[in-house]
Amino acid sequence: MTPQFAFLFPGQGSQSIGMLDQLAASHREIQQTFAEAGDVLQQDLWQLVTEGPAEDLNLTRNTQPAMLAAGVAVWRVWQAAGGPPPAYAAGHSLGEYTALVCAGVLQFADALTLVARRADLMQQAVPAGEGGMAAVLGLDDDSVRRACTEAAAGEVLEAVNFNAPGQVVVAGQASAITRLAEVAKALGAKRIMPLPVSIPSHCSLMRPAAEQLATYLEQVDLQPPALPVFQNVHADSSDDPERIRTALQEQLYSPVRWVETVQNMARAGAKVMLECGPGKVLTGLNKRIDRALETVALVDDSSFDNALARLGTTPSESTT
Repeated sequence: MTPQFAFLFPGQGSQSIGMLDQLAASHREIQQTFAEAGDVLQQDLWQLVTEGPAEDLNLTRNTQPAMLAAGVAVWRVWQAAGGPPPAYAAGHSLGEYTALVCAGVLQFADALTLVARRADLMQQAVPAGEGGMAAVLGLDDDSVRRACTEAAAGEVLEAVNFNAPGQVVVAGQASAITRLAEVAKALGAKRIMPLPVSIPSHCSLMRPAAEQLATYLEQVDLQPPALPVFQNVHADSSDDPERIRTALQEQLYSPVRWVETVQNMARAGAKVMLECGPGKVLTGLNKRIDRALETVALVDDSSFDNALARLGTTPSESTT
């Protein structure tokens, strides 16, 4: 019997120069999807992800639409290869938009425009250098929250990405993150890793951006999902487009509850999870969340063939 499976879409941080090169060599859907995105945004995203420079790709305004296009491109390769539809889907932060596109909630063109505006609004909300994010390793969730409270000293510092047991990302004002290092180590943290971003995503500093994003979200048509999409804010799914719309707004200043999301999909029946997009970040997190889950990153033809065989599907011929 074919096991139920979920598709997972990574967010900002999984990008790299040359991502998807192996799949693009044998599947025309990759470059076709990037060309479609380029037409919408009037920007050559494929040249950016293949040639760089890395500092341009890593700009939030470029990273977010590039990652959206990457996830949709891999999804289209899966469909062209005869892959069965997943039972569930979820995306980490920005990846939630990709999941909603693949579930038929958002049109690809609408999502591209939304994430480009989302990126601009996020950067405008907090001037460069005034905010940041850091990963805290080796503390439980409550200890990280305590460290944030102690280090904040009247500023904003919040636990925002609950990625895996012992790995929590915090966001807030840069000076508060500097103070966090000493406080967290005193509580037993193994390591505090500042992240190379200037935007403090998913914390209350993003509320002004969320309020502006709401205006754009209201202008976009959302359809009921063709499959359950577990959203970051609630770690569950909804058939109601208006609840989905509200969750997308709240996502900007609310934590990414990734551990609960993965656990809830597993409780719903998912036995296998396929990471759809460049890199293996979510695959690594899932191994720490639940070792009983099979997680495969779809990064090349071999991983595609193995996943299709695992799900009882014969791979279709190359679509080059």
